[in-house]
Amino acid sequence: MAAGKQDQQQRPAEVDTVFDAVIVGAGFAGMYMLHRLRGLGFTARVYEAGGGVGGTWYWNRYPGARCDVESMQYSFSFSEELDQQWDWSEKYAPQPEILAYANHVADRFDLRQHIRFDTRVTAASFDEAAKGWRIETDRGDKVFAKFCIMAIGCLSAANHPPFKGREDFKGPVYHTGEWPHEGVDFTGLRVGIIGTGSSAIQSIPIIAQQASALTVFQRTATYSVPAWNAKLTPEYRRSIKADYPALRAKARARPTGFYFPFNMKPALEASPEERERQYEEAWERGGLPFLGAFGDLLFEKEANDTIAEFARNKIRGIVKDPATAELLCPSNVFGCKRLCVDTGYFETYNLPHVKLVDVSRTPIERFTSKGIEVDGTEYQFDAIVSATGFAAMTGSFDKISITGRNGQTLAEKWRAGPRAYLGVATVGFPNLFTITGPGSPSVLASMIQAIEQHVDWMADCIAHIRDIGAATIEPIEQYQDEWVEHVNEVSKISLRSTCSSWYVGANIPGRPRVFMPYIGGFPIYVQKCNEVMSNGFEGFVIDGADPRNEAPRVRLTERWRVPLDIDVISPAAVAARRVPVV
Repeated sequence: MAAGKQDQQQRPAEVDTVFDAVIVGAGFAGMYMLHRLRGLGFTARVYEAGGGVGGTWYWNRYPGARCDVESMQYSFSFSEELDQQWDWSEKYAPQPEILAYANHVADRFDLRQHIRFDTRVTAASFDEAAKGWRIETDRGDKVFAKFCIMAIGCLSAANHPPFKGREDFKGPVYHTGEWPHEGVDFTGLRVGIIGTGSSAIQSIPIIAQQASALTVFQRTATYSVPAWNAKLTPEYRRSIKADYPALRAKARARPTGFYFPFNMKPALEASPEERERQYEEAWERGGLPFLGAFGDLLFEKEANDTIAEFARNKIRGIVKDPATAELLCPSNVFGCKRLCVDTGYFETYNLPHVKLVDVSRTPIERFTSKGIEVDGTEYQFDAIVSATGFAAMTGSFDKISITGRNGQTLAEKWRAGPRAYLGVATVGFPNLFTITGPGSPSVLASMIQAIEQHVDWMADCIAHIRDIGAATIEPIEQYQDEWVEHVNEVSKISLRSTCSSWYVGANIPGRPRVFMPYIGGFPIYVQKCNEVMSNGFEGFVIDGADPRNEAPRVRLTERWRVPLDIDVISPAAVAARRVPVV
């Protein structure tokens, strides 16, 4: 499938260039997809709306932004040389360091020459006659590609609630997901922050150090555990690097795609004293593994109540003002929303210039020229920070006009909720792949591991299509329906499906309530993808294969042949509701 031959024989009218694949987005997903396709001999171009690589780490530069997965595991695993070359400085890497890593990867594998920065894809339309995709950008590009791969991220479309009078405010309004690259100095300013999710919890302690007055508007209280972040010693880094492949293998066998020790014993079978001791030890370790204190915390409400009350008591013990402490104590299921990891968040409310305003019962009424009005009271600010999150999972798709067979748009197809087979492809949109799309583990797994697995599967699939001389690959509706039903059914096993969260689109008014990520566990999902491929892409229809070609060996990238019995993770364990999913 050489590009020159395509240009001569298959160039559709009114296009400038022809590629084997166009990739939308130059985050970790887009970069790795480009690397794999180039390695297989395909021509590819990446279009990136930002001015550099890094995706979410390019845009999210708010104070305190850092990863909540330990840095030694939040990295690519496809290159042992890369693992050995790069040194992380902290337990939880800060945004500038992760962005530096992304740039190192782009340079190390010579990816930039195939990326067009500051260029946003505006439309992608399937051409029935040419059996491929016409791509248009905001800079006038019109190109054609046999495959179109969406690497646009799960949390990349900022949510801007339509507050009344927002344009009336005379000062600057910043969104944490669209932070100025030059940074913001809040020294001596009166600052208002809307939201208490992850970005707010990370940024509030730092902004409080600068601002003369800080007011936080909270709609829903959020659980958070201490990160206990620290510098990594050379000895620790060497110990990990000495057997990195073993750590990677153990991580792939975890439901989350990253490794940490956890206790499989049910909380309800432990004595109150044992539970308290286990929770205290887990709290002192900190981070997302706190949810691994017992095996039934996300499956049994009575068990969850014990960890929830432990966390609330921690908040009450930290925050000195009882009324503020109670406002900060969540009432929902512990872990049904993304668990946050913080450094000094609750302690910040002990500072005399920090104020918490509850907007759960009396929402923000309007922005005024001087600030924000709530329940008849005007709070005056010099600057406002909107930490209001993202239109998760599907928001980035909404920004592109994607049209499949018979003129059907993806927006129409997904109007009642996203429907995709394995989260990688959807009926009616041949040769369109979605990296970490809805219906895959995505945000419920370590993102880079989830990205690598998807990219490897897609790259092997695309190579198979080339080898047999086929034109298109597309899911079969029955298989897609069965997978969507399975995703919905599995979500009911976990308590995560019981609350209004961005996992179900509850943060965006008018969105259908559908649990979008696959909660059945990363290794079980990987096994399903492997079975589909090993069975000749079961559930897909492959059209136009040359019957004279011998059927090639169906590829399956070796490192995804994950045994399910590593560290007691198995389908039986999931069925028994004894697998912590953080």
